[in-house]
Amino acid sequence: MEQYLTLCRHIMENGVEKGDRTGTGTKSVFGYQMRFDLAEGFPLLTTKKTAFRLVVSELLWFIKGDTNVKSLIEANNHIWDDWAFEKWVKSDDYTGPDMTDFGRRAANDPVFKAIVDEQMEIFCSKIVENAQFAADFGDLGPVYGRQWRSWPAKNGETIDQLQKVIEQLKTNPDSRRHIITAWNPAEVDDMALPPCHAFMQFYVANGKLSCQLYQRSADVFLGVPFNIASYALLTHLIAKECDLEVGEFVHTLGDAHLYANHMEQVETQLARTPRSLPTLSLSNEKESIFDYEIEDISIEGYDPLPGIKAPIAV
Repeated sequence: MEQYLTLCRHIMENGVEKGDRTGTGTKSVFGYQMRFDLAEGFPLLTTKKTAFRLVVSELLWFIKGDTNVKSLIEANNHIWDDWAFEKWVKSDDYTGPDMTDFGRRAANDPVFKAIVDEQMEIFCSKIVENAQFAADFGDLGPVYGRQWRSWPAKNGETIDQLQKVIEQLKTNPDSRRHIITAWNPAEVDDMALPPCHAFMQFYVANGKLSCQLYQRSADVFLGVPFNIASYALLTHLIAKECDLEVGEFVHTLGDAHLYANHMEQVETQLARTPRSLPTLSLSNEKESIFDYEIEDISIEGYDPLPGIKAPIAV
C-alpha cells in the first residue's frame, strides 16, 4: 500500500492549512488519484491494523439499502454511532450531561471521555432494545444505502442504481454509463453526513472489472483506508456475480486532508514498512451480491502492524 503512504507524505509536505466544518483544522490538498491493481492482492492497509470485519458489515449495510445504525450496532460495528448519537444528545429527549462538541472535548479530556462513553453505551442499548427509539434516533436520513438502492424518481417510484448497474454490466459491458451516485442534491441536507464517497463508475476491458470512485472529502488517516478496502470489496463482489475478473480500483480524491489531531499518528505510520497484501475469500455458495452475509466474506494472510488510535471529527 505504498500508494497510500505516498499520499500521506504528499499532504504532509505540500498540504495547505485549512479550517473545516468540525473546527478541528486540517492540512489539505485538492485533486489526487491512487490506482490499485486488485490482482496483486487485496488493498487492506498493513502499516496499521484495519478492521476488515467493520469494512464488510458497513458495505453490506449499504448494499441492503439500510440507513439505520441499529443493524450495524447489532453487528458490533460502531463507526456510524457518533452521528446518530449527536442527533439524540441535541434532542429534547436527552436529559443527560452536556454533550456539546463531545468529539473534540473527549479527545482532550479523559474524564469527559468516560462520561461520553457511558452515555454512548446507554444510547446503543436503547437503539437495540427499543424499536421506537431506534426509529427516532438511529436513522441517519437518506444516506448511501438509500441512494444506491432507492433513489427517488420524479414519478414517485424509486431507482435501484446498484441492481441496474449489475444488469447493465451483464448485458452491455462496454457501456460508458455504469454509474452509481450517492450525491442527491434534493436530499443531501436531510443526511446525517453528506456522502463523502459520492460517485462511482465501473469499466470492463479484457474480461476484467474496474471501478473508479470520486470522493469529494477524504479523511486520509481514518477514513481512506476503509474506503479503499470497501470499494475494492464491492468491485470483487460485482465482478464475481458478473463472471468477470477484477481489474483496478482507481481512487480519485477531491479535498484530501489530514486532521490537525492526527499528525503524530501519521508520522508513526510513515515510519513503518508495508507488509505483503492479504487475499480475499468469497463464499462460492452465493450467486448474488445481495445474498452475502458477514460470514461469507473473509481475508487470508493479513499480518498488519498494530493499530494506531486517533479521534474522529464529527
